[in-house]
Amino acid sequence: MNKITSFTIDHIKLIPGIYVSRKDFAGETPITTFDIRMTSPNDEPVMNTAEVHTIEHLGATFLRNHATFKNKVLYFGPMGCRTGFYLLLTGDYEPHDIVPLMKEMFTFIAEFQGEMPGASARDCGNYLDMNLPMARWTANKYLKEVLLDIQDSQLYYPD
Repeated sequence: MNKITSFTIDHIKLIPGIYVSRKDFAGETPITTFDIRMTSPNDEPVMNTAEVHTIEHLGATFLRNHATFKNKVLYFGPMGCRTGFYLLLTGDYEPHDIVPLMKEMFTFIAEFQGEMPGASARDCGNYLDMNLPMARWTANKYLKEVLLDIQDSQLYYPD
């Protein structure tokens, strides 16, 4: 079997950032998959499921309500390794195109207060596994350490 593209990235050299994981087409419509890498793989602790789940609920809610991007969002969800998230958008994008959007989203998460969207047995299959304080802390860390002064090395996969 052939190795899938995401397994060809050198995760030893990979640092937190925003990367284009792949570009595909649905008919003639381009779809860009972003790797929103929040922790350094195999180097620092992964996120716990509760904060990942909380970031997923808040991030998806933010994105699907965003004035410019709401109709371009196909998916926002966690990586199985719990080092980040995937964001799929209709359109042909590069990482720098969504840095402002990610700043907005992670600011929203870092500052979120109030009732968690979708945090009920009716709305979610595991609604009790959430941790808003840790999600806020994690979002704020990513915002400050990565997004506010993002470098080219955090926008393009390492060789």
